Amino acid sequence: MPDFYFDRYLPLLIHILLAGGIATAIVALSYFIGQHKYNPAKMSPYECGMEPVGNARQRFSVKFYLVAMLFILFDVEAVFLYPWAVVQRDLKATGQGMFWFWEMLIYIGIVLAGYWYVWKKGVLDWNKQGKAERI
Repeated sequence: MPDFYFDRYLPLLIHILLAGGIATAIVALSYFIGQHKYNPAKMSPYECGMEPVGNARQRFSVKFYLVAMLFILFDVEAVFLYPWAVVQRDLKATGQGMFWFWEMLIYIGIVLAGYWYVWKKGVLDWNKQGKAERI
């Protein structure tokens, strides 16, 4: 009996079709069974915590974007800890464990120094008004 190459992908195809069917069924049931109570507050656009009424040319705080960028920055820096944690046992076995431990402590110290700087500058304080907000 010849080996058909695509037979190996049949379980994957079944999995994709099953997941798509379940997702479609859930969305369809939600549409047909769910309540549809529309009101002006529910239908108004909402973005980044700002009230969607008023003049479009008013000044607004960029703290949301700044905190989002800082989150991404510190998140990426935290990701660099995972490869070190994975190879830590191998480094210890080769005799380089303590060197890399101190290197990682220096790295964490630099990250904490950046976090302390951001905290002392008041970037993470949402209640503090900037110059543009006081006008």
